[in-house]
Amino acid sequence: MSITASTRPHDLRRSVSNTIKGSAGNLVEWYDVYVYSTFATAFEGHFFDSSDQNSQVYVWATFAITFLMRPVGSWYFGRFADRHGRRAALTVSVTLMAACSLLVAVTPTRESIGVWAAVILILARLLQGFATGGEYGTSATYMSEAAVPGHRGFLSSFQYVTLIGGQVLAQLLWVILLTTAGKDAIDSWGWRLAFFIGALGALVVLWLRRTMDESLTQESLQAVRTGEARTTGSMVELFRSYWRELLTVFLVTMGGTVAFYTYTVNAPSIVKTAFTSDAVTGAVLTLVALVILMCLQPLGGWIADKVGRRTLLIFFGIGGTLYTWVLILVLPKISSGPVAFVTLLVGFVFVTGYTSINAIVKSKLFPTHIRALGVGFGYALANSVFGGTAPLLYAAAKAGGHVPWFVIYVTAAIFLSLIVYVTMLRGHGPNWLDDEEEMHARADSPEHKHFPMGV
Repeated sequence: MSITASTRPHDLRRSVSNTIKGSAGNLVEWYDVYVYSTFATAFEGHFFDSSDQNSQVYVWATFAITFLMRPVGSWYFGRFADRHGRRAALTVSVTLMAACSLLVAVTPTRESIGVWAAVILILARLLQGFATGGEYGTSATYMSEAAVPGHRGFLSSFQYVTLIGGQVLAQLLWVILLTTAGKDAIDSWGWRLAFFIGALGALVVLWLRRTMDESLTQESLQAVRTGEARTTGSMVELFRSYWRELLTVFLVTMGGTVAFYTYTVNAPSIVKTAFTSDAVTGAVLTLVALVILMCLQPLGGWIADKVGRRTLLIFFGIGGTLYTWVLILVLPKISSGPVAFVTLLVGFVFVTGYTSINAIVKSKLFPTHIRALGVGFGYALANSVFGGTAPLLYAAAKAGGHVPWFVIYVTAAIFLSLIVYVTMLRGHGPNWLDDEEEMHARADSPEHKHFPMGV
């Protein structure tokens, strides 16, 4: 069954069901992403020379280079999803992601095969970056299309519920292994178990997605296959006709993605480091804060449905601009568990203004035939440049004693996105997701060629 304007079930329960199925793969894929960051200190010595003082930089450099593949993955899977359906693209991407996790889980260590251990790790992560690049744009598109009008913000927010949920599961597994088996066991075999669980999770997702509704009509898919479609969406069309929308997605994502990785990867690492002598406390504080962040996403989406999505983006932009220095410069000096927890949580509240509604904001900027490609590619470009590099840049800045410069960099990126939220977006008017026929009629008019755009 397809979900269209005419056949979409005006049934919140059916929409929720499709949302859960569409986001389940997101959970598995992002669990695989965050297993790496959560267990990096455990497997670092198995792939890189632990006696090398730059080994930690190498680990985070490997994390960062996977983001180079995300634009490629977003291009491939975006085209695939726009031509063959969202469900098929989501199924392929999660299968590839799981296969790479299994490869990491069974790869021999540096002591056994030398430098080839690092080579295999890097190749597996590059393929995972390719798969993740496809998952974001396609899942954001699917969940926005599958959501019932009037509840789009709330339902599409579950993309980040599952995205953060992947990080929560990785952190939860770390806490369980730490408290039951100990740090030595994690360093020995626990990190392999973590990657293996990610591979198994894909089997559950594949089963769930068998019954997931397709959000494109069979007529539109058949028209693409037979060549009867008016247009099928291509990179040429994207850059020629929708470059403004693509630029907007890039700029909207820029501050949000650098903040997300700084706040949810660097800041939790700071907490763990601050409580090195009490590893369990640091891990539990981080886990509880991430669970709250996950639960904040539907609340942010619900608020956006009431007051507007642009309002939440501006809330994030102002908060992130003013608060980043606290997380990076003040948090390392806090020795009190409750104070560190509250400091981290305040940052999570601010970043929710972006994470909870960014999928629906971007989806509304493109027509159906090019939506997955436009959303995915614009996000992947910004994510590669600003998001995935944040942990690496922080590690390098910390090693070189230049952390304040990192704070300036993150703050500037968020502030530039804030300017975009204020000047290039509007919270009302027709958009491609809700008013596609009207937007097609206006596509060649001057209104289509000037900012701001409705979200």
